[in-house]
Amino acid sequence: MRASLRRLANSVTSQPLKLQEASASLLPPLPLYRRILRSHKMLPPEMRLLGDDYVKSEFRRHRSTDNPLHIIGFLSEWKLYLDQLESAKGTEFRGKPLDPTLLESMSSEQLGQLYELMHATRDIWKTPEELGGESKSASGTKDGNGSQR
Repeated sequence: MRASLRRLANSVTSQPLKLQEASASLLPPLPLYRRILRSHKMLPPEMRLLGDDYVKSEFRRHRSTDNPLHIIGFLSEWKLYLDQLESAKGTEFRGKPLDPTLLESMSSEQLGQLYELMHATRDIWKTPEELGGESKSASGTKDGNGSQR
């Protein structure tokens, strides 16, 4: 059954969404997945590669989820991400700070994934000064005898 425009308009109000209203404003998984990957095309190549891999692995992980609340939560968060990407068209996408209450509600596994993601992005997005400092320190390393090369 197709949701009416009135129902869709009601579901984007500031009131908390009920389960039926939330599902009316969400995209089905496959179109959402495709739109996210399409919107990644505007990102720089390194960021696009990281984002595409992350999106693909997350959608694969959640493919077999049966709990409707998990599905709604998963799809709604990815829809928010897509909306952020699409609103940043024409400008450089910089993301946004995480809400501290969101961090407090995460499980230890989720915090571990976030920590790994943070380190992966830091390795990719280094400033020219950081890259220059690393190359200088690598060229001035000592050999096995303790003397400089």
